[in-house]
Amino acid sequence: MATVTAAPATTPVLADLLPKAATRLGAQARELALVGGGAALTGLAAQLSVNVPGSPVPVTGQTFAALLVGTALGARRGIASLGLYLLAGAAGLPWFAGASSGWAMASFGYVIGFVLAAGLTGALARRGADRGPLRTGLAMVLGNLAIYAVGVPYLALALHVPLARAAELGLYPYLVGDAIKAALAVGALPLTWKLLGRRG
Repeated sequence: MATVTAAPATTPVLADLLPKAATRLGAQARELALVGGGAALTGLAAQLSVNVPGSPVPVTGQTFAALLVGTALGARRGIASLGLYLLAGAAGLPWFAGASSGWAMASFGYVIGFVLAAGLTGALARRGADRGPLRTGLAMVLGNLAIYAVGVPYLALALHVPLARAAELGLYPYLVGDAIKAALAVGALPLTWKLLGRRG
């Protein structure tokens, strides 16, 4: 009788395949570079922004970047990276969507959700969720759900509207775009592992 064995929690993520540092100081610098690089990538992707008529939530590349950063770096680094993105942007660094910054915006809940999503997709990647198309797709869907689970209620509170209205403004118009982003991840991540010869 065949048995199914779950992938161990120590499965490498893509960042683990980068060359190791020879010294402790070098290892710390490597970690800081990965965390800072993930935050910078998200900030850069956020500038790919298109306003949606009638909604304060633009379509951006930052959602896709946040999910990829979490998947590539793992949960611990992913949370640190998107946490840095959130804190620096809230403090005034203009790298939120459309070169904006600050926390007093209706869409700030989505930025909080990015931190949760990076942690979730990173944890799933540690269990091999980025190695095959089906598992990658599921990880991306769960990551998006984590973002909306924070972003939509926050939007409702910020705009003083019912949750159903917040979903109309900040959820339904973005589902097609999220499906396209998930499809890109489904194609890119398993292919990257296959090319690296480390498919699990």
